[in-house]
Amino acid sequence: MKRTSKDGRCKLPDNTALKQQQLPAYRLQLSATGVLSGFFATGVFCLGVGIILILNAKSIKEIEIKYTEICGNCAKLREDATNFDKECTCSIPFYLSETMQGNVYMYYKLYGFYQNLYRYILSRSNSQLVGTDLKDVGNCAPFSKSHDGTPIAPCGAIANSIFNDTIILSYNLNSSIPIKVPMLRSGITWWTDKYVKFQNPSYINLSSAFAGTTKPPSWAKPVYELDEEDPGNNGFLNDDFIVWMRTAAFPTFKKLYRRLNRIQYFTEGLPAGNYSFNITYNFPVTRFRGEKSVVLSTLTWSGGSSLFLGLAYTVTGAVTWLASFSMMAVHLMLKDRKMLFIQQ
Repeated sequence: MKRTSKDGRCKLPDNTALKQQQLPAYRLQLSATGVLSGFFATGVFCLGVGIILILNAKSIKEIEIKYTEICGNCAKLREDATNFDKECTCSIPFYLSETMQGNVYMYYKLYGFYQNLYRYILSRSNSQLVGTDLKDVGNCAPFSKSHDGTPIAPCGAIANSIFNDTIILSYNLNSSIPIKVPMLRSGITWWTDKYVKFQNPSYINLSSAFAGTTKPPSWAKPVYELDEEDPGNNGFLNDDFIVWMRTAAFPTFKKLYRRLNRIQYFTEGLPAGNYSFNITYNFPVTRFRGEKSVVLSTLTWSGGSSLFLGLAYTVTGAVTWLASFSMMAVHLMLKDRKMLFIQQ
């Protein structure tokens, strides 16, 4: 059956500017001058930001002390898991040559510890960490239940391997009288972690809330006794626990441990002088050829002492300028050739 012209007309789009694709449009007309100006401006901006970030990073005062070899006796003791109940401490004196003005932060730094392994990252229970179901340990293998079948809280390989060294900073006044530097153990986490991703079960008594569960195998005490002095820093809301649970991307990383309490004695920061770290050594690293260190550092508006962001901006600006000069050279060469052709 032949299609009539009437049937053909009814299937045509309406004769409107929209359906006939006749709406007015703007076609961007880029000139060589505009493109080159944009590239030069981008290069100047990136170079300027990069130099500022590098200078800010260089202005940070930081001191790092590795203590794995210094505390060699404790490191050797911790290689044997049967010595978990034996306490081992060591003291590391050091001299601070310059005053650390303003806010001072203490970090612990680990070398050769891979928190980015796929099975390690998955070994946790998010429903347990927000306090909704403490018995949900399905994804926590091999640290899901104890030998008698009791669910572990918090479960998983990340929680079981928590950093548990105790580090105390002391200021040796006149090289004889040690003064414990007041450090805060709260306020070191991301806001979203503290108030969104981690919550305690809705019970008045935390010990009752965690009834029917047991502590991880490597822990010395249950999760509801992490900070008995501050109820707001206990259980799943403990700041040290939350900081550790945010896994690092690289095998060498540092995590915030304490921050200076400037309300008390050290109001202007850490003055130059003799100090010492008194460390209770618990976290084993020599079995996987790792190392540990403690870091004291100040911060600026741009962050810590890492040069990566500043170098990234600087390299981007330099490459943009190189591309700008290359395009300008090509443009001038083609322009001269075109003028020569017109004259001929």
